[in-house]
Order: sequence, then C-alpha cells, then structure tokens
Amino acid sequence: MARVLIVDDDPTVREVLDAYLTKAGHLVAVAEDGPTAVTAAAEHDPDLVVLDLMLPGFDGLEVAGRLRSDSPGLPIIMLTARGEEEDRIAGLSSGADDYVTKPFSARELVLRVDSVLRRTGAAPDQTGTLQDDDLTVDLVARTAKLDASELHLTAREFDLLAHFLSQPGVAFTREELMSQVWGWDIGDLTTVTVHVSRLRTKLEANPAEPKRLVTVWGVGYRWEASRGS
Repeated sequence: MARVLIVDDDPTVREVLDAYLTKAGHLVAVAEDGPTAVTAAAEHDPDLVVLDLMLPGFDGLEVAGRLRSDSPGLPIIMLTARGEEEDRIAGLSSGADDYVTKPFSARELVLRVDSVLRRTGAAPDQTGTLQDDDLTVDLVARTAKLDASELHLTAREFDLLAHFLSQPGVAFTREELMSQVWGWDIGDLTTVTVHVSRLRTKLEANPAEPKRLVTVWGVGYRWEASRGS
C-alpha cells in the first residue's frame, strides 16, 4: 500500500483517479491547485505524486520544483493536456519520472503508478552496491554518491543509472531502455532521451562532451567504465 497524491484542477479527474487508485490498494490524497499541492505533500508525505501540468495558483512545473527541493527522489507522474513534444519535454525536464497525456485511461494510469512504485522499491542485487571509480550506487538505500557527495536523483534517474552501471560497456537502444527500465514495450522515446540528458548534467564534468554515459551513434547509449574500476 502506497500513499499517492493526486493534483488536478478537474474534479472529475480527481474523483476517477481517487476511485481507481483506492481500488488498487493505495492511500489517496487530492489537491486542486499548486499551493494546496505543496501543503498536501508536506502533510501526507506521499510515496508518489500524480501531477497535472496546468494548475491554478502556480503550475505543475513549479510544484515539481518545490517538491524536488524537499524530496529529490519523490516519484512524479506528470499529466499533460496536450501531446506536443515541448509539453512532454518540459514535464520530464522538471523532474517527472513519467508522463501521461490527456485524455488517458484510468487503468493505464494505475499501471504506470504501480510500475514506478515497483521500480522504486525494487529489490537490490546480491552485492547491494555498484562502483565505478569515484561513483558509488547503493541499491539497498537507493542512494548515489559522486566523489563522496550525494547525487540528488529522481526515482527513474536512479533506476537508469543502476541499469547502466550493472552492465558497463553494453550499448542499449532507447527501445531497450524503455522496456528494461520503465517496463513499457511501447512509449515515447523522448522520455529516455531527456532522462539521459538529466543524468549527464549530474554525472559529467562537461555534459556536452560526456565521458561516462556516451552516445553510440545509430544505436543508443553505453556506460564507459573507468579504467580504475
């Protein structure tokens, strides 16, 4: 059972998602605007937030930023009213782990919520840690440190980093990453691209010329292990 906060100014959306997520066994809280969402998150300490992009008071991007400042690893699924690429990229760049475009199936949304929660609480491997030179990933605590400083990663960023570190030198297509990290065989591959870009800003000395998380042209991405690993 997880605590899920639904933030949407449409009462019908709130009611339907509340019913479906409650039926799925989750504890649900709702908010209808930006300020209420921030207050509700502080009060209910959610395990995941379903967040509409367009909100009264201040929008979902502002809400995501404020929630991320307090809980960097809090999973967020962004709801977007339009399907334009700029809206999707804006939501993902704000720190969202996934997004769903309106109108959407409530059943699909529940599946995505469960998928994100399942990945967040995934069991560690036998060693419990992954190491690459000055980078250490603790799979039990779900923390990552670079040169002894903790990296503030979202749930999906952590999953993606752990996936690459567990298989250094392997080139993955974006389709493979979508399937193996997100758990979806069909999805918008922009999600993968944006998450890789976000990881690079946190891991690379120069994100424009990555040395660790490199692009394999015509294929996808590969993790280059440090020589001292």
